[in-house]
Amino acid sequence: MSDTRAAAQSVRYRERLWVPWWWWPLALALAALIAVEVNKGVRSLPDWVSFALLLPVAIAVLLWFGRIEVQVAPNQSGEVELWVGAAHLPVGVVARSAEVPRSAKSAALGRQLDPAAYVVHRAWIGPWCSWSSTTRTIRRRTG
Repeated sequence: MSDTRAAAQSVRYRERLWVPWWWWPLALALAALIAVEVNKGVRSLPDWVSFALLLPVAIAVLLWFGRIEVQVAPNQSGEVELWVGAAHLPVGVVARSAEVPRSAKSAALGRQLDPAAYVVHRAWIGPWCSWSSTTRTIRRRTG
């Protein structure tokens, strides 16, 4: 599996799987709460140090959670591929895509999952593709 990416102007579809917007204030509030607790427990530490360490950590974790990108782009030979992170699959071998309802997600990721499947699942994104990925716009892209 080579990691050759298409030029930005030839990408047909691109979506980064970010965390929901409301996770940001919650994560920063939690980091600030922990920083306050650390300040109360360690009196010799300047107050700003725990905030300066914990707030960037919270931001880095949220950015890391949103690192996966789904895109459809041609490769160097012109064949269109579905990319999920560093993995790619030629679009020609994709027979169909379907939304899995929430009630069937547990079975689809458990007992019914193909052992050879490549799975990238993000719980904060509703519908997901059977081959490998989650996306917020599966219905719009396939229907």
